Amino acid sequence: MKILAEGLQFPEGPVALVDGSVVLVEMRAGRIIRVTPEGRVEQVADCGGGPNGAAIGPDGALYVCDNGGSAYAPGRFTSIGPAPGYQGGSIRRFDLATGDGRVLYTHCDGHRLSSPNDLVFDALGGFYFTDFGKKHARSRDNGGLYYALPDGSRIVEVAYPLLAANGVGLSPDGATVYVAETETARLWAFDLVEAGCIRKHPFPSPHGGRLVCGLPGFQRFDSLALDAGGQICVATLITGAISVIAPSGELRSQVAFPDTYVTNICFGGPDLKTAFVTLSGAGQLVSLPWPHSGQRLHFNA
Repeated sequence: MKILAEGLQFPEGPVALVDGSVVLVEMRAGRIIRVTPEGRVEQVADCGGGPNGAAIGPDGALYVCDNGGSAYAPGRFTSIGPAPGYQGGSIRRFDLATGDGRVLYTHCDGHRLSSPNDLVFDALGGFYFTDFGKKHARSRDNGGLYYALPDGSRIVEVAYPLLAANGVGLSPDGATVYVAETETARLWAFDLVEAGCIRKHPFPSPHGGRLVCGLPGFQRFDSLALDAGGQICVATLITGAISVIAPSGELRSQVAFPDTYVTNICFGGPDLKTAFVTLSGAGQLVSLPWPHSGQRLHFNA
């Protein structure tokens, strides 16, 4: 494992670029940064709020899930609730060259987005994103899965409710959307009929998805990425690992890290056999060789 950057304020949403650099967010600091191959940390945008999952769109811009911001206590790296003045979350677009950003979505069907968390683009140029649901002092919002277009013209609810919907990814054939639930450590699959529309499984499915895997004990799922063979690599909190899960639901392996808050993974390098992982407790972006090539995303910059 190689430490590429440290001293980061809850790093998340890594995106490996073709020039060898990695773009990611600092959720607590409210900014987007780039880590160069030489190890320099450069600010892309001081965006405020709570930037989380990120992905390159068909226009080469960076699309970011903004959870609306969170409050933090001294000496604690995880949030304790919504930020003062929190009004909801959003989906935002940022120009990587200038850092200029704009809000694309704040609502779906009249309902305010609560805490958008992660997103992935399909081959058509639209994207699926999860809403984690904001945690309040005595309650929490439900989460969900949504589909939207990058020009701000269309957003639809795909599945609702989910319990703390976090990582999201697409199978290599584009026929299945995977969503990881944090608090239940469950991985769900949603079978697509067409873009933004799923074939809903009947009761007892709570939202039309089918259960792929659930881990025992006190483990929590975070973000995810797929490898080229369709295995789902899920960042796993508390355990401090990347859990590699087959589409059949078999837990193939858990790759351990020296941090209980392993929050995200992406793949890069010429053969996509380098994994870039965010260790948010330690505030680090690290890289390591990976035994399987990562899935090639539809868009990059």
